[in-house]
Amino acid sequence: MDLNLINWLLALSPVLTVLLLMVGLGWGGSRAGVAGFLVALVLSQTTFGGGLDLAAVAIGKSVFLAVDVLYIVWMALFFYNVTNEAGAVALIGRSLPRLTSDRAAQSLLISWVFVSLLQGVGGFGVPVAVVAPLLVGLGYTATQSVIMAALGHGWAVTFGSLGTSFVALTAVTGLAGEALAHDAALILGLAGFFSGGLVAFVSAGWGGFLRSLPMLFVVGSVMGLTQWWIAANGMWTLGSTSGALAGAVVGVVYVLSPFHSAEKNAAANVGSERPQDIALALAAYLILLILAFSANLIGPLEQLVDALIIQVDFPAVATRFGWQVSAESGRGISVFGHAGAILFYAGGIAFLLYRRAGYYESADVWREIWTKVRRSASKSTVSILALVAMAALMTHTGMTQIIARGISQTFSAALYPLVAPFIGALGAFMTGSNTNSNVVFGALQQETATLLGLSVPVLLAGQTAGASLGSVLAPAKVIVGCSTVGLAGQEGPVIRRMLLLGLIPVAFVALFTFARLAGS
Repeated sequence: MDLNLINWLLALSPVLTVLLLMVGLGWGGSRAGVAGFLVALVLSQTTFGGGLDLAAVAIGKSVFLAVDVLYIVWMALFFYNVTNEAGAVALIGRSLPRLTSDRAAQSLLISWVFVSLLQGVGGFGVPVAVVAPLLVGLGYTATQSVIMAALGHGWAVTFGSLGTSFVALTAVTGLAGEALAHDAALILGLAGFFSGGLVAFVSAGWGGFLRSLPMLFVVGSVMGLTQWWIAANGMWTLGSTSGALAGAVVGVVYVLSPFHSAEKNAAANVGSERPQDIALALAAYLILLILAFSANLIGPLEQLVDALIIQVDFPAVATRFGWQVSAESGRGISVFGHAGAILFYAGGIAFLLYRRAGYYESADVWREIWTKVRRSASKSTVSILALVAMAALMTHTGMTQIIARGISQTFSAALYPLVAPFIGALGAFMTGSNTNSNVVFGALQQETATLLGLSVPVLLAGQTAGASLGSVLAPAKVIVGCSTVGLAGQEGPVIRRMLLLGLIPVAFVALFTFARLAGS
């Protein structure tokens, strides 16, 4: 198939359809995703020579890829709602700022550490929606609150939501998580310093930023190194959760230590929460960590929970123009050992604990929790199903390869590493999701790296890191945050101010990716 401008634009048109509908017309990800899928389907059957058999194979594979992601999405929302309905999330949020009266330190504990913990186990706009009102209650303006809550957890998105975005990246590229986790976690860990620095600056200006440098270094190092070690050792579903929990422990110890000004601590108060209540609020997260680590590290247990894996073999297919896809097995789904299953177990145990402790006011809270899960996840489900199917059709008909060839001929191997993270950020900004950006652009970045002779893991790390940081700037997420602090309809000024700040860590990722590839 000849590479020309018309073919290149047609191959790119499904992606452009999604972006233009979301940005130009304000469509949601679910409607735009379905439209992009339909465009890809029509083009695959006409311009790019695919038959019904090819479409069936591509869509069949996409179902397994999407279920692998959606299993986590639904169960992460279940786990979050179990803890939120019990009041555990609000209790933790109230307790942290009472450890110190230093505004910058308060903001870091709430809108850098705590918001990242929420991203680790929930995500999907929940962190900003929960944390922004807490910051308003501490005296920050509504605009400050949304900006701090959003920017503070940008580093934690890829390995947050129990690794949903990272799992999506491995799914669409066909690469093992072990091959990608090291570089992705390394770049994101370093980007975490920028996330925290921006929070301190928005909270208390240059003075607060400079005053917070020791805390930023100590807590940021612990969070970044913990996430890197966990992810690089095959437990990427716990990367952000573990990093944020470690950061919370170290952050609390730091503000209570002599290294933090005694004068600033003097005005702090412990509040009315009983230690046992705080411990019980944290119990759900501890249970999650214990179960997840046990399932990954205890051999016999891992074999037991992975005893039932659903997997289907797909035949080889080819287009009329000779583009071929070999026979292969679809994505395997471990029914009882999947990260989604671990979330369900942890959420179920936490539910029993909180109900026994009398934390639930409603007698029908179980049904109410699942109602909220269904409402929150329904649009994401349609969006992910459609976008994964679109990406699969593009890959199976050679569209992704055509786009990659066009980009590789436009940018040199020396310059493309500076561009790749911004492509990831743009995809996340437009679609509102690191996961969606990885699904739409992951295979494209992989193909481009191969054509340019660049390291695929490093370039994909730049893709997902850029998407992680870009996702918190997305209008869809900003709208959620603004709606909880009385700024509904006033999102424009918030987004404009966030963009000026939020592109700083993306630029760092681009420079770091460039330096890594230049030195390899």
